[in-house]
Amino acid sequence: MARTDCAGRVIAAPPAAVYGALLDRAALQAWLPPDGMRGRIERWDPRPGGGFRMALTRLDPTGSPGKTSAATDVVDVGFTDLAPPERVVQQARFETDDPACTGTMTMTWQLVATGAGTEVTVTATDVPPGIDQAVHEAAIASSLAHLAAHVETAR
Repeated sequence: MARTDCAGRVIAAPPAAVYGALLDRAALQAWLPPDGMRGRIERWDPRPGGGFRMALTRLDPTGSPGKTSAATDVVDVGFTDLAPPERVVQQARFETDDPACTGTMTMTWQLVATGAGTEVTVTATDVPPGIDQAVHEAAIASSLAHLAAHVETAR
């Protein structure tokens, strides 16, 4: 059965600024890795049909092995829909030998203007069963906190 994970946050910045951080290589590399990880973008093509490849490395892999290696998750992400400044839809596939972590997960970043800035909702559908839901939702929330710090500081 397909699973959906979700997290959201209001960010004190206009939708255009948040959208820009979703499609800026240096910005994405800085804010996307959740707490306890660092990221490196290895390929970048920010257009519909394009995408990126990111290597995420755990700072302490003890007790939480990576999907690609003991300390690393490598993910190939395709941009399937770019609707500035409202939505970014991605399809993500982890490089892994673990059948429980294979498959294509769709990540939808929805941006809605509010009086306080931008409400950002991230919905992940078709999440592979090998990805723990609580851990995944906490990681998305962590990335959203980093995104907020990034765009709110840049203002």
